[in-house]
Amino acid sequence: MLDTREIHPLTDFLRNHKTHMTRLKKTHAPEVLTVNGKAELVIQDAESYQRLLDRLHRMETLTAIQEGMASAERGELKPAAQVLDEMRAKYGLSR
Repeated sequence: MLDTREIHPLTDFLRNHKTHMTRLKKTHAPEVLTVNGKAELVIQDAESYQRLLDRLHRMETLTAIQEGMASAERGELKPAAQVLDEMRAKYGLSR
């Protein structure tokens, strides 16, 4: 959740970028930057952004596994040999 106290005009960020960068690195909390009073950008430190990407990747992987398991429970599986044959045909590979 974004902290509404961390909403700043872009011009303030440009004038005081060192202060903002210090806060970003210390708190690891993102900031919203506005242009003409409208939210335009979200900035955060690189380490926090990488953690966010890692969490997203894990969630996407878990979702894919859950979808595969649900598919298997519905009996929507294909034999491995059939899948390999389909992949060979699709990519023009020989046995």
